[in-house]
Amino acid sequence: MRNVILGTDWWTDCDDAVAVRLLANLHRAGHLRLLGVAVSGCMEDSVRSLDAFLRDCGVEVPIGIDLEATDFGGRPPYQKRLAALPSRFGGNADAENPVGLYRRLLAASCGPVELIEIGYPQILAALLDSPADAYSPLDGESLVRAKVSRLWIMAGKWDEPDGGRENNFARNRRASAAAAHLCDRWPTPVTFLGWEVGSTVISGAKLPDGDLLRQVLIDHGSAAGRSSWDPMLILLAAAGDPEKAGYRCVYGTASVDPESGRNYFRQASDGSHCYVVKLRPDAWYAAEIDRRL
Repeated sequence: MRNVILGTDWWTDCDDAVAVRLLANLHRAGHLRLLGVAVSGCMEDSVRSLDAFLRDCGVEVPIGIDLEATDFGGRPPYQKRLAALPSRFGGNADAENPVGLYRRLLAASCGPVELIEIGYPQILAALLDSPADAYSPLDGESLVRAKVSRLWIMAGKWDEPDGGRENNFARNRRASAAAAHLCDRWPTPVTFLGWEVGSTVISGAKLPDGDLLRQVLIDHGSAAGRSSWDPMLILLAAAGDPEKAGYRCVYGTASVDPESGRNYFRQASDGSHCYVVKLRPDAWYAAEIDRRL
């Protein structure tokens, strides 16, 4: 079974919740093994709300959070309702340090691990720079090279020849600097799913009344469905093969301006980076998401 670790901002948007539901279902079905979740956007109710939602999905895994990630702004409209549900955590401070979580889970894994990132990149960038510790004698970059087989990441806007700009890479200076560092130093293959892929694919509208995810969408103001950036990345990673998931890949090298967060791509057939382009109508991807929720 393939092992994965999820990174999410669990922030103001609700497509993260759709993505978490999909990944939890894949975990429970034995398709993937979710080892843990790292949260890259710190809101008042982040950890309790995420844990409560995961428990409603039938999954309990370790959670880490970047407690310094309070500088992204916004107020999530659905987290407080979720945080009132039973949780293993009293608050954010009860969760693990996120870099420590990655190092612990990677070091303990007997097989390769795939990382799925639907949030901000600063935790992964910090993982690269992490020193040896009690979990592993390897520094972060060496640990990633030894244990990670691929990074799947929802970030960037790749349909603009002169460079695109997207929230996960460009929200603030810290996100942009981390994105630049990640693109420059990450030692494994990276597959990007950009903003342009998921913005017009609307999913989540067919959930029944009483479903907690439907309430999340309602609280967010998306009862009629939401753009599918994050859930599309989950299904892409779950397929493990972009062509089977309905995409073609453009290979090359990605880069990000550390000041503006604008992303660029230099095409090369032997590049270790790729971004995906849809091969099917939007309705096909939406139906694939909805039937798995």
